[in-house]
Amino acid sequence: MTAIEIRGEGGPEVLQPGERPVPRPGAGEVLIEVAAAGVNRPDVMQRQGGYPPPPGASDIPGLEIAGRVVALGEGVSEPAIGTEVTALVTGGGYAQYCVAPAAQCLPYPKGFDAVHAAAIPETYFTVYSNVFDRAGLKKGERFLVHGGSSGIGTTAIQLARAFGAEVYTTAGTPEKCRTCEELGAARAINYREEDFVAVVKEATGDHGGVDVILDMVGGDYIARDLKALAPDGRLVFIAFLGGPKAEVNFLPVMLKRLTITGSTLRARDVAFKADIAGKLRRHVWPLLESGELKVLVHRTFKLSEAADAHALMESSTHIGKIVLVP
Repeated sequence: MTAIEIRGEGGPEVLQPGERPVPRPGAGEVLIEVAAAGVNRPDVMQRQGGYPPPPGASDIPGLEIAGRVVALGEGVSEPAIGTEVTALVTGGGYAQYCVAPAAQCLPYPKGFDAVHAAAIPETYFTVYSNVFDRAGLKKGERFLVHGGSSGIGTTAIQLARAFGAEVYTTAGTPEKCRTCEELGAARAINYREEDFVAVVKEATGDHGGVDVILDMVGGDYIARDLKALAPDGRLVFIAFLGGPKAEVNFLPVMLKRLTITGSTLRARDVAFKADIAGKLRRHVWPLLESGELKVLVHRTFKLSEAADAHALMESSTHIGKIVLVP
């Protein structure tokens, strides 16, 4: 099969098509003929040498796919051969075939094609597990997500809004801010022109800030996040695009009883991811199928054009997801 290989750490140009054996599904796994694969920031980090695959995972990038089940591993009866599924994987998505744990597969939402189905798993698994399970965002609370026009951001805005939260977000252009507000943000803050701490404080009034922040930026945002949180607020980190280090005054953590946490998803076990898959099927799939939640796909690229897809992602000019197709 054709697969995209990472030939040395570096820029997008190190992504090159190569020939690999078609993988065999192990116990509890299925083999999927890939019809589409999502492109995500962790793929870029892996290419740059900053996010190696966990032990036993494929070195081929790609963490989410959609396609048709063509073979079953030991102990698997569902999803059956021929079923169209979307799946979260630990690697191997940038290829013509990919194995996935059966428990991490979900059927396409009704009305979805492969491209839009492939754009679901990485962001929806990440947002649901961090915002609702880990941070415990509740109906009526205030929520801030940084990078609102990204795949994570567009997902977080819509999910939080659908579950009854008041949503704020940051983005870098007027167009991106408009899109975020169209998706359900009460206020999109242009971080190039406005201070998100001041805007959030003014917008939330006596509440004193937001209850939950989902941060993929880090760096100098960390200290500012603490200022933007209301008493008993929760701060969740899922990436550090601006760097993992900062000089922080931790006194507000005590005075406001704040919780700081974070997680990565890729290395978690199948049982953990299967639990999230079940929650998505029960609570999120109906919203996708009704059209209340939309999956924004900015652009598709051929699998052989993976380097161009990465260049677009690194430019940060996209809104929503980037997807590879055969």
